[in-house]
Amino acid sequence: MRAGELAAVRGRLEEFASEVFAPLVRRDQREKGALYLRGLLLEGRRKSMQPMADRLGVDHQRLQQFITSSTWPVEDVRARLAWRAVAAVRPQVWVVDDTGFPKDGRASAGVARQYSGTLGKVGNCQIGVSVHAASDTASCPLSWRLFLPAAWDGPDAEARRRACRIPDTVHHRAKWQLALDMLDELDATGLRPAVLVADTGYGANADFRRGLEDRGRAYVLQVKAEMTAHGEDAEPHQPAYGGLGPRPLPRYRTRPVSLREHVLAAGRGSGRTLSWRKGSKAAMSSHFVFLRIRLAGRRPQPTEDGTIPLTWLIAQWPEGEAEPVKYWVSNLPADIPAKDLVRLAKARWRIEHDYRELKTALGLDHFEGRSFTGWHRHVTLVTAAHLFLTEQRRNPKAPARA
Repeated sequence: MRAGELAAVRGRLEEFASEVFAPLVRRDQREKGALYLRGLLLEGRRKSMQPMADRLGVDHQRLQQFITSSTWPVEDVRARLAWRAVAAVRPQVWVVDDTGFPKDGRASAGVARQYSGTLGKVGNCQIGVSVHAASDTASCPLSWRLFLPAAWDGPDAEARRRACRIPDTVHHRAKWQLALDMLDELDATGLRPAVLVADTGYGANADFRRGLEDRGRAYVLQVKAEMTAHGEDAEPHQPAYGGLGPRPLPRYRTRPVSLREHVLAAGRGSGRTLSWRKGSKAAMSSHFVFLRIRLAGRRPQPTEDGTIPLTWLIAQWPEGEAEPVKYWVSNLPADIPAKDLVRLAKARWRIEHDYRELKTALGLDHFEGRSFTGWHRHVTLVTAAHLFLTEQRRNPKAPARA
């Protein structure tokens, strides 16, 4: 935002900052939070501390101290932002995703040579895992976690951990585990998703799917064609009991086959063409095949009679393609309309808008500090700036509360 544009919404910004920074008990901390927020919103190529301080006309040490060494509860601010984001976005889904932060050197918390979808290759970077609230018209992050690769654990990493102020209680956890941690944290504040969606990095992970099912979460997850499943009509067989030891569990005699084989056997003609949203020029549409399957592979969760519950399989099979190009699975009810399944499966598109604005306009990946806490504070404040802009777009004429 240009200085004049920011001045025009000063009242609304002050009201917003007053509410989200209320957990900060010291007045100077609340003032610095509002100052950092203005720095993120002001127009400028770099949103690291020195350039922001120059544009704000303040000593950059004020921002540095607030982010890296001041004691204030980022979790409480994050919870307030999440509640406000859900109210503003009115989400149809929550989205789990991650994004890369390219880095030079090896001193920043969590940095390593690792694959990043942002880079499209292995590179030196940090990875942030995030949960977003999303609808067809808006989206906003709800929570963040910095991924710590396994190399950041153990005796060899002690010096780097101390330099980055990584708490002793924080260790390597897989990205899917961080996602479940965030869902649990949000649940503790009273926020639960209607439906959760994610790409194959999460959907193809059996432990992640099991974690969602154990928590009673509905999902539509993109998966890989190579995953295996039994058909809808497959039934478990109960082996005879020989009288010694525990009774054998029911088991399926049929061999599970890949999701690709299930859809190819059904044929493209068994599907239908559906639209899921309006594009800039025309409705977005494609051809989809819908099947009911029983997922096999690792960690299937059978019922007491040994039956693996039925799951939706959605396969996108565009015209002219020899086989489907994308697959999703969902534990939503059997009577859900096919169009709703497709709309939910395709809901991740909004998140690319999030990441683009968060990075190019608000400096999500401009943080130059090395500390673990500083990274989480920066991304939380960038989320606050993004939420403020989202609220202004959705209700541009709303007056600030007196």
